[in-house]
Amino acid sequence: MATTSLWHIAGSLKDLVDYVENPEKTIEKFPELDDLWNAARYVQRPEATAHGQFVTAINCLKETAIEQMILTKQQYHKGDGYIAYHGYQSFKPGEVTPEQCHEIGVQFAKEMWGNDFQILVTTHLDREHLHNHFCFNSVSFRDGHKYNYSKGEQVRLREVSDRICLEHGLSVIKNPHKAPSRTVYFDERDGKPTRYNVYRDDLWDAIDGSRNVRMVERYLNALGYITDFTGAHWKMRLPQYRHFTRLDTLDDRLTPEFIRQNCGYRARYGNVRAVISYPPDVPEELSHVKEYQRRTSHIYRLYLYWCYELGILPKGTSYRPTSPFIREELRKLDMYDRETRFMAQNHIETLDELQEKMTETKSRMDELIDRRTHITYAMRRASPERKKQLQDEKKALTDQIAPLREQLRLMQDIEQRSLHIDKTLDRVIESEEKAYQTPTKSPQERSCER
Repeated sequence: MATTSLWHIAGSLKDLVDYVENPEKTIEKFPELDDLWNAARYVQRPEATAHGQFVTAINCLKETAIEQMILTKQQYHKGDGYIAYHGYQSFKPGEVTPEQCHEIGVQFAKEMWGNDFQILVTTHLDREHLHNHFCFNSVSFRDGHKYNYSKGEQVRLREVSDRICLEHGLSVIKNPHKAPSRTVYFDERDGKPTRYNVYRDDLWDAIDGSRNVRMVERYLNALGYITDFTGAHWKMRLPQYRHFTRLDTLDDRLTPEFIRQNCGYRARYGNVRAVISYPPDVPEELSHVKEYQRRTSHIYRLYLYWCYELGILPKGTSYRPTSPFIREELRKLDMYDRETRFMAQNHIETLDELQEKMTETKSRMDELIDRRTHITYAMRRASPERKKQLQDEKKALTDQIAPLREQLRLMQDIEQRSLHIDKTLDRVIESEEKAYQTPTKSPQERSCER
């Protein structure tokens, strides 16, 4: 059984040439190209590939693969947009040998891209699950056309991989589901409250506390969820997300038939009401910061109010939020703590003060970048002794620019996040009002309670 994935690496030919010639000094200017450099360097790591035993180049030499990709781009004058693609093919632990894994990877790469593109194929042995990496040029060496990773190609990627696996006597995934993002996957693994395990917990509570499917939906709706219990696959989502999540992707057991048969574990006569808890002891100066459908420019107090809603403040509190809108945000505690501390340390209270600080930081950073650029030009004509001095000056400027860039990015995040907090608090209040409305019961339900 193999899982596959593929993603693009963006950049331009000029940037790529500069990067290959001197990666250490162009990483700050073109950080996106680090993906390609890491792809070519990472996929050939000696410790992961048995010292190069499981590295195969297709339509190029593995020692000069990136240089040959550059020549192909120059030949056809196609150096912009996506410059390469990086993907993997991962196998179930214990299902394949290293030799078989690499053989399948090379066969797969040749069939997918071997007629037109320069490819590096490597097999990594440093994980419990053996897996192949693919790094290939986005421009064809044959006719110069660019690779288009369309939905049709996504389907072909899975079909070719599955067929080759079956040819080698391996299992395949019969009902594939879209995998969560890498960040969400690791947060799920570490037990952090991601969207999906928040969905899962609330859904199980709804099933246990409801006597029938209609009550399950009502319980979830009271918490703020949008549900679609029609068709063969039932779905749910929170309003801030565009797409529904199928219940059987949260847990294979959560089919419509299973839910119908397992309602009512804790609900003897009706359904258990959805509970919304409130944070304790909100200070008076913060109690009026957030009012429903009213925005505030006092972002520092808004962040403090949000920390009370999350249960971060006051310190030592045992409060834990029950609203799904807030519980998912708990996985970002470190981020909210860092941003709140930054505003406190820099005496930033309002949105205007934040924007003023952003302008000041941007101006200072641009000034340093301009000085560094002039030093770069001067290095081209400098003597060896002077060049060494200029390199030291340039490094000193880079060391000053890096924290300013980080601060600017942090302030931009705070500006955007304050809007997100406002919207989330509005949704929380709406769900609280809905949860405490007296539900309208059908005659059958009222008769069951008599």
